[in-house]
Amino acid sequence: MNIRYFAWVRERVGLEEEEIDLPASVSTVADLITHLKSLDENHAAAFEEEDAIRVALDQEHVETDAALEGAREVAFFPPMTGG
Repeated sequence: MNIRYFAWVRERVGLEEEEIDLPASVSTVADLITHLKSLDENHAAAFEEEDAIRVALDQEHVETDAALEGAREVAFFPPMTGG
């Protein structure tokens, strides 16, 4: 699965994107976040404030209880503000 990071999430992870083979136990966005946090301290720091991160599956905004089945891309980004 392709994982993309934007803004300060990207800065904390240290990557713009990465390709990850997901364990069978990862079936929702929340599971994915837990898995990513376990990878290393950069990922753990990026997802320290999970409530401050928004998620898109295949470019559609979703909540963390969304199923990953069939998704090709997950993007993590901070909330956007207009102006």
